[in-house]
Amino acid sequence: MSAYRLDSLPTWLLSRTSGRAHRLLADGFAAAGARGYHYRALAALEDLGPASQATLGRRAEMDRSDVVATLAELEAEALVERAPDPDDARRRIVSITPAGRRRLRKLDGVVASVQEKLLAPLSAAERTELIRLLAELRGAEAGGT
Repeated sequence: MSAYRLDSLPTWLLSRTSGRAHRLLADGFAAAGARGYHYRALAALEDLGPASQATLGRRAEMDRSDVVATLAELEAEALVERAPDPDDARRRIVSITPAGRRRLRKLDGVVASVQEKLLAPLSAAERTELIRLLAELRGAEAGGT
């Protein structure tokens, strides 16, 4: 018999909560006619400004092939523009368009709604503490510990 109950294991609880968060986000984005990659790319471009596809992929933590496919979808909706880099013809520079900024604001609302739904059982102080603890765990991952 196991010494641990699943509902007392942090790994189990984090995994289940992560799965719920992912489903809520995917459903919210789908209802808005978008995908998570769209949000990640638009948000990264808003933060970075015009960037190469490679830089955008690193910043948004997306695989190269996902960046290309996502940008093609966003470009088809005139949410981003790609142009040759004047310093390196092999590279493309991606910029968010005004329509892309409007879409990003709409998707920010989706994300805010999902955050509210996911964290509804927690008080404001508990939410702040949860975010602090998760950021600490994320920092440990980034630091390789």
